[in-house]
Amino acid sequence: MNTVLIIIGAAIGAPTRFAIDQYIRKFTSKPYGIFIVNIVGSFILGLTFKSSEHAHDLLAIGFAGAFTTWSTFMLDIYLAFELKRYKEASVNLLFSLGFGLIAAWCGLHLA
Repeated sequence: MNTVLIIIGAAIGAPTRFAIDQYIRKFTSKPYGIFIVNIVGSFILGLTFKSSEHAHDLLAIGFAGAFTTWSTFMLDIYLAFELKRYKEASVNLLFSLGFGLIAAWCGLHLA
């Protein structure tokens, strides 16, 4: 049953991430979509940290695992450095880590 819940969560999380990122990229070339997705995902992980095993498998491992993306985050930072957009890369890195930690903390304290 746990595997099925993880698959269902991932099947919803990955397309949701793609849709949000594509929508936001209509308005800017900056990686705001991935930033938002990773912050929301951090909040979801914090919120579901102490939930039941089934809810954790569905929401944290399945949905948030497929919804958030470390690889795209790293690629966005790498490309900004390649294009000599050092300030953009630094702001993305610091804000993503900082707000991600805050979001996870908030989720943990709300749960």
